[in-house]
Amino acid sequence: MPQFLYRIEPTRLAMLTDGPTPREAALVGEHFQYLQRLLAQGVVLMAGRTLAANARAFGIVVFVAASEADAAQVMRSDPAVAQGIMRAELFPYRIALWAPGGPPTSDDGDA
Repeated sequence: MPQFLYRIEPTRLAMLTDGPTPREAALVGEHFQYLQRLLAQGVVLMAGRTLAANARAFGIVVFVAASEADAAQVMRSDPAVAQGIMRAELFPYRIALWAPGGPPTSDDGDA
């Protein structure tokens, strides 16, 4: 099945630098739950974000979809995108290399 990537970034930088509003926090939670559901369904392959809290911050979602139109619908259905707290751009994508065991799960900076 074809692979795609969407790149997301906050529409309001202060969400990262000053903290999210209650609405933004709720939508980020919905965004995470949406990606978790897609992961469980085998649609999302990986998702993550940079740790920068500045204008260079962004996240990516790598996933599969039957067509570019279907991929665009997955991206547009992300609550953070649909509700306008993040802007997104879609790219056809192909994973070239993948670690056999996946990425390390340690959060202690050894990754």
